[in-house]
Amino acid sequence: MTDPLRTLPDSLREKLDELEAQHARIEQDLLDPSVVVDHRRVRELSMKRAANEPVALGWRRLKGIAREQGELRAVLDDPELGELAREELARLEREGSDLLARVKGLLVTTDDRKVGSVILELRAGTGGDEATLWCRDLMEMYTRYAGRRGWQHETMELTPEATVGGVRHAVINFRGDGVWSELSFEAGVHSVKRVPATETQGRIHTSTATVAVLPEPEEVEIRVDWEKDVTEHLTTAQGPGGQNVNKVTTACHLVHNATGIEVRMQESKSLQQNRERARRLLMARLYERERQRKLAERSAARNVQIGSGERSEKIRTYRYQEGIVADQRLDEKYQLRDVLAGDLSPLFEALMSQETARRLAEL
Repeated sequence: MTDPLRTLPDSLREKLDELEAQHARIEQDLLDPSVVVDHRRVRELSMKRAANEPVALGWRRLKGIAREQGELRAVLDDPELGELAREELARLEREGSDLLARVKGLLVTTDDRKVGSVILELRAGTGGDEATLWCRDLMEMYTRYAGRRGWQHETMELTPEATVGGVRHAVINFRGDGVWSELSFEAGVHSVKRVPATETQGRIHTSTATVAVLPEPEEVEIRVDWEKDVTEHLTTAQGPGGQNVNKVTTACHLVHNATGIEVRMQESKSLQQNRERARRLLMARLYERERQRKLAERSAARNVQIGSGERSEKIRTYRYQEGIVADQRLDEKYQLRDVLAGDLSPLFEALMSQETARRLAEL
């Protein structure tokens, strides 16, 4: 009879012990009267608890199984209890083996599930006016999916192409359980093959739009001294042709001095709101830069436990003539009509399953 924990490397044990301790601290924090009155803090802690709990409770049960196995082994030679002990040991071995596999799978996705807010940027790529229409279609696809998942979403910035009704650039914030776990797979180039509405001879054109997905960090994770670290330029909002769309200073342009990262916001008529959105986007970009740096360091050292590989540039093709969606990372094809209607769950489930298997292989 084998102990399911005997084969675990020390680094994995330490990680599981750490997550169990984190779960206990979160439980205590949620009972703190000073925390209970802060609804935003309660929401963040509740999301972290939901991400940690399956792993923490699973690990606790695994340690309990190991203790029970030790007690049963002590009576294996007992003439009255030995046979019952062997049967119970066999049952615990099966339970432990299944639970350990499940806990490992949850472990490598725990950090992803903790991120409850992402900023998604869409840009029209190659294809002229048709690319802006495609960018609009993708934006609508994601907002439909957000509705299905019960996520909140806020359009932070939108640059329309008024002549054809398309979208050149959009920045949207999505909040809710699983936003990073699922939407992180969308980063890359989305290609569409279809006959544009402006095409008179029925020829199929290929157009693209790019998607960037940034996890929005908690304020405690990224520290920025807005007076010293960032240069702020305030101007009137600019229209597509460069003309001032109003005469009041409402647009906010931020430059992070150390990295050169720039952010512009002018969607709102309120300077305060544009500044707040610009700061959130800048922090998200700084967080993503740091996250990628740490990921590269861990990968180089060959000790990655929780992380994600980079996505290839072209990730998906939407083929109207065949009515299918082909993701470069998956063998299966998906129904175009369903995907554009916001039914992305089957596709995301396949991608998450693939990514979990990859991470498990690196443990």
